[in-house]
Amino acid sequence: MARRVLVVDDEKLIVKGIRFSLEQDGMEVDAAYDGEEALEYARNNAYDIILLDIMLPKLSGFEVCQQIREFSNVPVIMLTAKGEDMDKILGLEYGADDYITKPFNILEVKARIKAIMRRTESKKKVEEKKMIVNGDVRLDCEGRRVYIQGKEIGLTAKEFELLELLIQNPNRVYSRENLLQIIWGADYPGDVRTVDVHIRRLREKIEKNPGEPRYVHTKWGVGYFFLNA
Repeated sequence: MARRVLVVDDEKLIVKGIRFSLEQDGMEVDAAYDGEEALEYARNNAYDIILLDIMLPKLSGFEVCQQIREFSNVPVIMLTAKGEDMDKILGLEYGADDYITKPFNILEVKARIKAIMRRTESKKKVEEKKMIVNGDVRLDCEGRRVYIQGKEIGLTAKEFELLELLIQNPNRVYSRENLLQIIWGADYPGDVRTVDVHIRRLREKIEKNPGEPRYVHTKWGVGYFFLNA
């Protein structure tokens, strides 16, 4: 999928040059020429990155960046003609991710864009690993919290580990012996009834009707599985 970029600058020649260069790299580019237009584009479209000039008609780049941060975490690179440290500091304080001083080399602009996109994608992958979502069940793996339909459900450590394993592998049936070995370890002295007890308690907490479970199901004679939404 092509990357989508919003370029905001009241100097149309600058916008034209940036647009041409980015489109040559296969990106989709929208252009805005004042602060209000930039906000309208940002609210109504999903961008991978925004190039935002500081000196704009109607609303300054600082004001635009600040308002964008109220509804989006899209990466923003500020463009400043002054090259003053205070502009750079203010841009970062208002929520910008980077800044480039005019006049700039378009190769530097493209390199900054690619670097930020790499960081963003890497961060997104890490966050996705920390959070598991299946239907209306959401697991915060780092915080070890479970939310169902937005409501937090308190689970014990073993209950959480059981649910985490099952939801990470939806529709895969685990035998009671497998679950005992994976969750409690091969040296655990108890038997498979431990698994049954914990599954029952888990269902009592996450299911509206534990007798007719929506999430954690039993494959009779085989084991347990999480039904994919």
